[in-house]
Amino acid sequence: MMNRVVSFAVAAAMALSMAGAAEAAAEMKPKKQPTAAQMAARERMSKCSAEWKEAKSGGKLAKDAKWPKFWSECNMRLKGGMKA
Repeated sequence: MMNRVVSFAVAAAMALSMAGAAEAAAEMKPKKQPTAAQMAARERMSKCSAEWKEAKSGGKLAKDAKWPKFWSECNMRLKGGMKA
């Protein structure tokens, strides 16, 4: 019984020390800024999301419409017809 308690205490102490080390490492790294392509993709997703919500609330979508297919088509349209 005492072995279990000691083992648990040691395991908990190790886990806490590892968590602290991971936090310290994360704080030391500067956060990368998104690239222009990532920013453009986020903007397109935001616009397509707004279109999806508007079409869904207006009843303009087919009953079997799914977001992935809508996003794919909207993304291609916003990119100017280029393949996504």
